[in-house]
Amino acid sequence: MKFKILLLMAIVGGVTSCATHKKISYFQDLESGISAQKVSIPLEIKIQPDDKISILVNSKNPQLVELFNLPYVARQIGQLSGTANSQGVSGYTVDADGNIDFPVLGKIHIAGKSRAEVAAFIKNELITQNLVNDPVVTVEFMNLTVSVMGEVSSPGRYNIDKDKMSILEVLSMAGDLTIYGRRDNVLVLRQEGGEQRAYTVNLTSADQLYTSPVYFMQQNDIVYVEPNDTKSRQSTVNGNNVRSTSFWLSLASLLTTIAVLIFN
Repeated sequence: MKFKILLLMAIVGGVTSCATHKKISYFQDLESGISAQKVSIPLEIKIQPDDKISILVNSKNPQLVELFNLPYVARQIGQLSGTANSQGVSGYTVDADGNIDFPVLGKIHIAGKSRAEVAAFIKNELITQNLVNDPVVTVEFMNLTVSVMGEVSSPGRYNIDKDKMSILEVLSMAGDLTIYGRRDNVLVLRQEGGEQRAYTVNLTSADQLYTSPVYFMQQNDIVYVEPNDTKSRQSTVNGNNVRSTSFWLSLASLLTTIAVLIFN
């Protein structure tokens, strides 16, 4: 009789262990010593309306380029003041039509362009209009963010601080998924061509993850980690699983199975 009970416990434990591994472990199709799958070609981050960017023009003659650089400013709560020892640089906010008003050059359209393309365009305009002979133009994003929601340790909005930031890095900044987060069905919402598109990412498969079009993040992406079945069951009947009907049915089924094994 004891042997039968131990056998039942071993079977249940084995099934549970297997299920847990398949639902929680990342990159299950990777093997040691075997090269990883090719990563999808990253989409270059393009400037969009409402993006904020900084544009700095440098030259051998610093006084010559002062006209093309916005003033450095120190920002404090309820106060905006220009200071010599500043903590930041003022930026351009792209308007709804995708334009910015650049000193001397006037209104220029930059939506849909990358940082490098904007820098090359401004540099060419400064040279061809004989404004600066040797300009060095640097363009940086100032407000690119991605939002992470659902079953992660620290939900919130996080800055994209480089052109190629993967979803793995973003989830790491959010403290990784909790034990209750589904690894096989992470949702990514992305604005494309004026529409919001939904993509799903399977973190348990390296092949599916690395080839996903949302492996690399874009500004304003929303990452949502869905709760797994365990978490969903805990939210039933005022969050008390013991009071739910399914709990008692499962317990009764288990006790019936044990009784049959013992007395047969």
